[in-house]
Amino acid sequence: MQLGVIGTMVWDRIEARDAGAPVIEEWGGIAYALAAAAAARPDGWDIVPIMKVGNDLAEQAVLFCAGLPGLDVGTGIRRVAERNNRVELRYRDLERRCERMSGGVPPWTWPELEPIVRGTDALYINFISGFELDLETATALRAAYDGPIYCDLHSIFLGIEASGLRTPRALPAWADWLRCFDFVQMNEEELTLLSSSWPDPWRFAANVVGPDLRALLVTLGSRGACYVAASGVAPSPLDLRERSAHIVSPGGVTSRKLSAAAGPQTGDPTGCGDVFGATCFCALLAGASLDDALQRALDAAAINVLHRGATGLHDRLRGSPLS
Repeated sequence: MQLGVIGTMVWDRIEARDAGAPVIEEWGGIAYALAAAAAARPDGWDIVPIMKVGNDLAEQAVLFCAGLPGLDVGTGIRRVAERNNRVELRYRDLERRCERMSGGVPPWTWPELEPIVRGTDALYINFISGFELDLETATALRAAYDGPIYCDLHSIFLGIEASGLRTPRALPAWADWLRCFDFVQMNEEELTLLSSSWPDPWRFAANVVGPDLRALLVTLGSRGACYVAASGVAPSPLDLRERSAHIVSPGGVTSRKLSAAAGPQTGDPTGCGDVFGATCFCALLAGASLDDALQRALDAAAINVLHRGATGLHDRLRGSPLS
């Protein structure tokens, strides 16, 4: 298995994560998903980071990736002249934060991506900056790529002001975006934003899954996660190569909510969605059901809350008890 991971390495500056704690600087962004994928992958799998890194932090980014087992750092990492993405995070509470971004690597184009993804079996995409690829590139990717694609839409729902402040925004051409992926992840607030013209966000979710989008996964913070999936789909994501066999019984959907394990009310929520998504997709690719994959993802996210930053997270996820 060659699992491509598209995203952006971010240098985080975090304030007010812990009461009275000093400002903390550390790797974030796709680093959390890479650590989680390295921990969740079965032996023999290769994780292929596909990302552009600014010249100012390129060596440090490659060094971080090289420290994770199973990562291929020679295929998909590109050094660019632009300053690397940096984000200031200020937490208001355990699940809400204010985000300000500076720097920024350019998005991928399809001619750049095509030779890299050609050698992968599946793709995990995480819109860390929100600008990793535009709709034209995503559409070209979906048309040409035979493997399953899991996407966390994440910061695609965030605009950026002149000051760098990230603010919620509607997603233009949202239906076209959703058709580009087999699995889409978002949080509850993002689902509400996406379905603002519908009377019920969950009715919206049931209407968007089908022949192209296999399942919509929604994280609920400390309350767990849920999914809405098209009924009759192929049991393994790898079977989605036969795209004509997506839906056996059109129109039917299944849904389920899974609760998170009881855990501490304090900790570090940074990266929980990234850990959730990478763990979930790895589990699905390894043959787990949606229910089992979500439960593993929730357990991994709960461990991440007890950890600080992406450095050392792989070891924590692989061997540390949830305590």
